[in-house]
Amino acid sequence: MKRWLLFTCAAAISSSALAQDTIPDAARIQGIVNYLASDKLKGRGTAEKGGEKASRYVAKQFKKLGLQAVNGGSYFQDFTFDRKEHKNIPSRNVIGYLDNGAARTIIIGAHYDHLGTAALFDGKYPVGQIHNGADDNASGMAGLLELARHYIKNSYKEPFNFLFIAFGGEEMGLQGSKYYTAHPLMPLKDMHFMLNMDMIGRYNPERGIGIGGHGSAEEWPAIFKDVQQPGIKYFTDAAGKGASDHHNFYISGVPVMFFHTGGHDDYHKPTDDAPKLQAASEAGIVQLEIQLINRSMAYPALHYVGPKD
Repeated sequence: MKRWLLFTCAAAISSSALAQDTIPDAARIQGIVNYLASDKLKGRGTAEKGGEKASRYVAKQFKKLGLQAVNGGSYFQDFTFDRKEHKNIPSRNVIGYLDNGAARTIIIGAHYDHLGTAALFDGKYPVGQIHNGADDNASGMAGLLELARHYIKNSYKEPFNFLFIAFGGEEMGLQGSKYYTAHPLMPLKDMHFMLNMDMIGRYNPERGIGIGGHGSAEEWPAIFKDVQQPGIKYFTDAAGKGASDHHNFYISGVPVMFFHTGGHDDYHKPTDDAPKLQAASEAGIVQLEIQLINRSMAYPALHYVGPKD
């Protein structure tokens, strides 16, 4: 009897610990942002050492979580692009896969790059100053890693696969998503939808969080119906197009959701630093995303609605 009780208690503790680990965690979110937005990474600029270091960090986290590398055994998808007088600028996407043996796949995306020391921006931003980009977009990367942790550590098998993509070169014109949609590692027609997080770390309770792409699939209104998350207010926008990486998936025929807490005085300035992150609210936003993702999986497929213009 004692042995049975010990086994039962141990199993309950183990189950409780696993459940706790899958819940978006504010302290863990803050820790990820603290690193990605530290002066050590010098703003994660494209074609700068800090940006490359950030990509390696993301790949390391993917491997640690147990995501598969699907690009010829590499987590990296390297590419180059041109911007104005700058030619053959190097960047890379970081890609990890959760294979549930399903026919369709959900894409979770966020860009990891920021302005760096602004060398490639032709004087638009103060050159030489570190732009740490805590909200833009270390916050989105923390959200991506929390979602990866949640879905890979669940004890049940979801009816969809998950593809996690950390995009490079977003600040240079959505270059990472542009490259991926032109060179997808899996057919875009087999994608259930793409969820994008860009600046989700400065929640304003008066505004709430905006969720774009509400009009990009016929099923979104039903999926959103009656969804609530304590402490998080949200509103929807029908547009699938926009100034972040979901845009390239939408114009390629993939339904999208885009999460964004709105602009602020630190946007694209050296003052966008980690201590200003609202990690507890971000954890609530990620939990809201989990609700919507889970509800979307009740549908075998979403029906894409294209732009009206």
